Amino acid sequence: MLYDEKIWMGQDYDGAEKLCILPKMVNRHGLITGATGTGKTITLKVMAESLSEMGVPVFLSDVKGDLAGMLLPGTETQDMAERKKYFGLDTAGFRYQGYPVEFWDVEEKGGLPLRTTISEFGPTLLARLLELSELQADILSIVFRIADEHQLLLLDTKDLRAMLQHVAEHSKEYSETYGNMSKQSLNAILRAVVALETEGGDRFFGEPAIDIHDFMVKGADGKGCINIMDARKTMQNPRIYSTFMLYMLSELFEQMPEVGDMAEPSMVFFFDEAHLLFEDAPKALIAKIEQVVKLIRSKGIGVYFISQNPADIPDTVLAQLGNKVQHALRAYTPAEKKRVHAAAQAFRANPAFDTEAVLEELGTGEALISFLDQDGRPQMVRRARILPPESKMGPVEESERTAAIKASALYQKYAVMIDRDSAYEYFKRKSGQEELKRQEAKEAEEREKREAREQESMAKQEEKERKKKLATVKSVGRSTAGTLGREVGYAVGKELFGSSIGRRIGGNIGAALGRGILDTLLGR
Repeated sequence: MLYDEKIWMGQDYDGAEKLCILPKMVNRHGLITGATGTGKTITLKVMAESLSEMGVPVFLSDVKGDLAGMLLPGTETQDMAERKKYFGLDTAGFRYQGYPVEFWDVEEKGGLPLRTTISEFGPTLLARLLELSELQADILSIVFRIADEHQLLLLDTKDLRAMLQHVAEHSKEYSETYGNMSKQSLNAILRAVVALETEGGDRFFGEPAIDIHDFMVKGADGKGCINIMDARKTMQNPRIYSTFMLYMLSELFEQMPEVGDMAEPSMVFFFDEAHLLFEDAPKALIAKIEQVVKLIRSKGIGVYFISQNPADIPDTVLAQLGNKVQHALRAYTPAEKKRVHAAAQAFRANPAFDTEAVLEELGTGEALISFLDQDGRPQMVRRARILPPESKMGPVEESERTAAIKASALYQKYAVMIDRDSAYEYFKRKSGQEELKRQEAKEAEEREKREAREQESMAKQEEKERKKKLATVKSVGRSTAGTLGREVGYAVGKELFGSSIGRRIGGNIGAALGRGILDTLLGR
């Protein structure tokens, strides 16, 4: 809650002083750490509620489902009554209330769909999501470049699959321009995409893509919107969860304008289970995270990492986190003792107590706190009790969550996925056109063969008819020639031999000569 225009987070252990974060120091980032069950979630809720009261929107992930209760007012219990009395909250303006909440979900079940396009996600984060090797990541970057140069939209995973298949089919051609891209590497990337789809990661890619400016809205009462990403299901695949959260942070960095130092932040981003972001992350990605955290402050964005131990955060990033709330750490082994010692050393010492010893003694709802002062210097560490939240502790009924989602002004914008004409449709059309050309060429070839066969058949039939006619002519002609020759032979034979025998011999010879002459003229 707010006190004297500051974010009141807790009270000094002796009850003498209220411990507050200065609004203009919120975007110097921070860290909330502690063992499981020590009160990190309560600390997160108290800070998010206070920022909302200031009109500052926040984005946070709900990995257990218990942050959804911020939608509804808290209820009075004996424990709450005792805590209110301890902090003097009844006279400080404390009241049970709900806050303006937008539910979001990569899985599209516990909130409005959180989507982006393949192109906007980019090859660097996509390579991490697909767990590609360095070589495969370089090839993926080239595939993105080819798509960009050919003005092909990569919106969802089927677009990416189509693009990878196209490049694989023309790998020799593209390798001459962009360097060697083996089909084996391209097929390995393709298999990784298919595996991501099998894990449900394809639901994150598509349109309408999330507009981060929709996180910046305020409620009717001027309170900043608390954007809660339902990560209960997404957390089952830590790689998808952490990469998506990093994408959201990167989008804020890239899209928000430079604003310099402000009296209060434009937005605050809480990264729960932050250790997942840095596990097995390549040096290049760690460097990118460090750059984003270092520079995003000038855009009015505060980033708060939440994890069990400060050792989960690389030193280069940890050095950028000015506001610290450290809940209890438990140490049972030498390695754990070293981590407790390192966590204690991160604070500016307080001569009133042994920081390392107190760190192991803290109870639930207690913490070691160090915030930045007016000049941006870390204050001396204080042992404190954290305030209770004004909203409901714990989850909400699914019916209440569903009602809130459907009542959102953004429901119509994001509820239904659209599928624009993109790379997949382009290659499908191109494949169809090529198939049509192949079919047309095949039909033309078959038509030519059919026409050739018909012409050959007709020629054979004509030849047959010609021979038949010729045979008829020959038959009639031979008969006629034989008859004429016989008549002439009769006369010649009778004249020469003067007898019937001569006449018969002459007729036979005449008939044979007549037929022979005709055969000679017409051909055999």
